[in-house]
Amino acid sequence: MGSPSPPGAASRLLPPGPRSVALARRFVRSVLDGVAPDVVDTAELLTDELMTNAVVHARTEIEMRAWSTGGRVHVRVSDRRPSCGLVPHEHRPYATTGRGLGVVEQLASSHGAHICEDRKTVWFELWPGLPAPPASAWETVPPPGPTVTVTLVDVPYVLYWAAQQHWEALLREMLLVASAGERIGSVPPEELFLAHDTANVISACMTAAAQEETAGSATLSFLVEFPADAAPAVATLCRVLDAAEEAAQLGSVLTLPALPHIRAFRHWLLDQIAEQVAGGPPTSWALAGDAPVATATELSPWDASDIEAASVPTIVADDGDRIIAVNTAVASLLGWQADDLIGRPLTVLVPEHLRERHTAAFSSLLLTGQPRILGRSVPLPALHRDGRLIPIRLHIQTQEAVDGRTVLVAQLTPRTAAPEASSAPVERRVAVRAEPRPGSRPVRPPSGTTQPRRMSRDEMGDALHRLSLLAETGNALAGTLDLDEGLRRVCQVLTRRLADWCAVDLLDEQGDVNRVCVVHRDPSALTPGVELGTLPPLSEAERGPLPRVLRGAGPLLLTDIPPPGPDHSPLDTRQLELFQRLGASSAVIAPLRARREVLGALIVVRTREEDPFTEEDLPLVSDLVRGISLGVDNARLYQSTQRTAERLQFSLLPQLPDVAHLEMAARYAPSSTTAQVGGDWFDAFVLPNGDTAVVIGDVAGHDLQAAVAMSQLRNMLRGIAVDCQEPSGVVLHRLDRACHAFYPNATATCVYALVKGGDAGPWELHHASAGHLPMLLTTWEGETRYLESGAGLLIGMDPGAPRTTARDPLPPRSTLLLFTDGLIERRGESLDDAMARLRHDAATLARSPLDVFCDELIIRLGSDSTDDIALLAVRPAPPGRTGQ
Repeated sequence: MGSPSPPGAASRLLPPGPRSVALARRFVRSVLDGVAPDVVDTAELLTDELMTNAVVHARTEIEMRAWSTGGRVHVRVSDRRPSCGLVPHEHRPYATTGRGLGVVEQLASSHGAHICEDRKTVWFELWPGLPAPPASAWETVPPPGPTVTVTLVDVPYVLYWAAQQHWEALLREMLLVASAGERIGSVPPEELFLAHDTANVISACMTAAAQEETAGSATLSFLVEFPADAAPAVATLCRVLDAAEEAAQLGSVLTLPALPHIRAFRHWLLDQIAEQVAGGPPTSWALAGDAPVATATELSPWDASDIEAASVPTIVADDGDRIIAVNTAVASLLGWQADDLIGRPLTVLVPEHLRERHTAAFSSLLLTGQPRILGRSVPLPALHRDGRLIPIRLHIQTQEAVDGRTVLVAQLTPRTAAPEASSAPVERRVAVRAEPRPGSRPVRPPSGTTQPRRMSRDEMGDALHRLSLLAETGNALAGTLDLDEGLRRVCQVLTRRLADWCAVDLLDEQGDVNRVCVVHRDPSALTPGVELGTLPPLSEAERGPLPRVLRGAGPLLLTDIPPPGPDHSPLDTRQLELFQRLGASSAVIAPLRARREVLGALIVVRTREEDPFTEEDLPLVSDLVRGISLGVDNARLYQSTQRTAERLQFSLLPQLPDVAHLEMAARYAPSSTTAQVGGDWFDAFVLPNGDTAVVIGDVAGHDLQAAVAMSQLRNMLRGIAVDCQEPSGVVLHRLDRACHAFYPNATATCVYALVKGGDAGPWELHHASAGHLPMLLTTWEGETRYLESGAGLLIGMDPGAPRTTARDPLPPRSTLLLFTDGLIERRGESLDDAMARLRHDAATLARSPLDVFCDELIIRLGSDSTDDIALLAVRPAPPGRTGQ
C-alpha cells in the first residue's frame, strides 16, 4: 500500500458530504506547508478527485491522512465501505464522468488501493525529481456473496460505452441534486443510491470483461459474474434511469436524453442481466426484437476511412451540427474541396429556406431524443457552393465513434429533378466467437494493468502476410465487373492461403439469401449435392450462427460444429449439411457490411483438426470482409447506376419554359425503394397561340417498358397539342387514339391543361383529365379546392369515348398543383384522408415561394414513399408581383 504511514502522521475524519471535499483540500495544503508549490497544487487536485469518489460512492465517514518525507508526498483516503470497489474507466475524451482515477493515474508517481475487512484505502504518492517507482494498479473487488454467470452475446462495445457514459452522467446529476436536498421526479434517495451502486457493479464487470476479449473487437460475447440477488437492484436501476430519462426529455436536467438506439441497448442489457440472474436464457443483441434498425446493420465503430472509401456522397456531423468528415463524392456533388468543408456548420449545405427547419429538427433530436427523419429516405434539395439547388435523397443514421461520441452519418443520393427555367434568350472490423468458450471461466475484474510492447519479428512477418492477402483479395474482386465471378476469384485466393473451402452468401433487395459461390481447395470435393442459388428464408426466430451474421453480428468463430438436427431451422440445416458434406473442424462466418447495411456473409472453413481457426484469426477475417464488402457494394452500385442510366435516357425531364406572367416549379423524386424509373412524368410548354400547356401523367408500371411508353406518350402529346391547338378534351381524345394504335395494352393517367390569359390577366384554366387525380388550386388566402370537372377514363381504356373540357378561373397569385399519386398514397390510409392532408399542407404554404412550396410538400408527404413522385406547380403572377 505504498510507503507505510509514519507515527504521528496528520489525519482528519470527515463526514460524507460535498463540503468535505473542500475541507480535504485545505487539510492537505496545510500539512504540506513547505513543499514546492507545484507539488502541493498537484496533491490538492488528486485529493479532490479521490475525496469526491469517496463522497459519491462510499457515503461513509472518511479518514484523510497526509505527510511528506524527503520531498515525497503521501496521501491516503479511507472509507468504511470495502465492498464498494473502484470502477476504473477507459479514458474517453468526450465522457463527462469517470475521469477521477484516470487523473490520478496520469499525475501520481505511484498509486493504488488496499482493501481489508473493514475499510478501503485509496492512496497516491508524488516523487518530484526522483526516479519513477514500479508501475502500480488499482485493486478491485469481485462481487460479494453468491454469484450467477450472465452470458452476453453480440454486444457492440462502442454502443455499450456510449450507453454507459450516458447513464453515468444521468446518475451523477441526480446525485448532485440529491446532495442539495432536492430530488428529480419521484425517486427517493435510497433508490437513487442503490441504482448508483448497481451501475458501478455493472460497469466494473463489463469493463473487466471487455479487457479480457480480443483487442479491437467490434462485437463481444462473454461471461460475466453478477451477484445472485442482483435482480431487484437492477430493476431499481431501470426505474431510476427511466425517471432520469423522462426528466432529460422535459429539460429538467442538463444531461441530454439518450438517442433511441442507446436507450434500446440500455434496456436490453439491463433486462438480460435481470432475466438471466432469475434463470432466464440469453438473447443476442443482434436478435433483440425491440432493437432499432441500426442494430441489424452497422455494429462496428464509426471509422472515417469508411466514409472516404464509400462511393455514395457521405457527410458526418457531430452533436454540435458541425461537419467532421466528408468524402470526395459529396464534395464534387456540391462544388467544394473536401478539406474546406471540415469544421463548417452543416447548414452551409442546406438551402436558406430549409435552414430553420433543419435547426429545429436537429435541436429536437438532441433535446428530446426523439428522431424525426433518422433511418428514413427524404427527398429534398442540397445547396451547391455556387447557389444552385441539387436534388438529393437524404438518409441519416447515428453511429458511435471509438472516442465515445455519437455522430450522424448522412448519405446524399442524387436524384433526378427538373432543370431551372432559363432566364436568357460520400473496420476496422473485428468481432468475436459465436458463444463463450465451453469451460471458460467467468470474467472477474483484473488485478493489474497491461503495458504496451514492441512487435516481434514473427509478428512483423504475420503483418506482411496479412497485407499481401488483403491486397490479393482486393485485386481479385476488382478484376471483373461480374460480381459473382469476382467473389469466386476471392474464394480461390482464400482457399489457397487461408482456408480449405469457403462460401459466399448475399442478401438481395427482397431480403432473400442467395449462395453465389462455394470454392474448395480440391475441386473434386465439390460433389453434385453442393448447390448454389436461393437458400431457405431468413426468419426472425432463427438463432443459428448464419442468421445472426446476416443480421450484423460477428465475425463468429465456430469450433464445435454439430450435425444437422430436428431443432435446427431450414437455413441452419442447409448450412450444417454443407459443413457435414465438405468437412469442417472449425469455421469463421463474417458479415459483409457496407453503408450501414448487411450485404451477406463470408464463410471460411478448415477441415483439419490439427490446424483450426482460433480467435487470433478473427482480426484478419474482419479486415478481409471489410475490403470484400466495399467491393460488393461498389459492384452493386455500378450495376444499379447502369440500369438507371439505361432508363433515364428514354425519359429525360423537360426544361420548364420561361413565361413572363407565370411562375413554375417542378420536382421528380424516384421511389425510395427502387432505382428503376417509373412512368410518372410532367411537362410544360408554350403553344404557338401563346397559351401555356401544363401536363402531369403516369403510365402503369415501374420497369423499362413503362419508362419507354411514358417517353413516347409525352412526345406524342406535345406533337398533337402544338399541331392541333384544340381544347384540352379533344387533345386527350386524340392522344388516346394514338396510344391505342402504338401501345394497345398500355394504360395511363393524364391531365392536360391550358393556362389562357395575357401578362396582366385575367387567367383561365381549360383542362381535361384521363383518370388522373384532380389538380389542387390554392388561393393566396389559403383556400383550397380540387378541380374535379373535366374527368374521363384512363388513356387506353376506350379510345372512342368522348372527353369534355372544363374551365376554371385562375386567381392572381393562386397556386395550381399537378401531382402524381406517389405524393399522397400510403398503405393503410384512405384516399380521402390522403387528399385532405394535401389540402391542409398546401393551405399552410399558400404564400411560400414555389420552390419552398414544392420542397415542403415532398418533405412532409413524400418521405418513405414507395412510389415515384412527380409534381408541377404553376402560379400566375401579375406584373410587379412576381416572387411575392
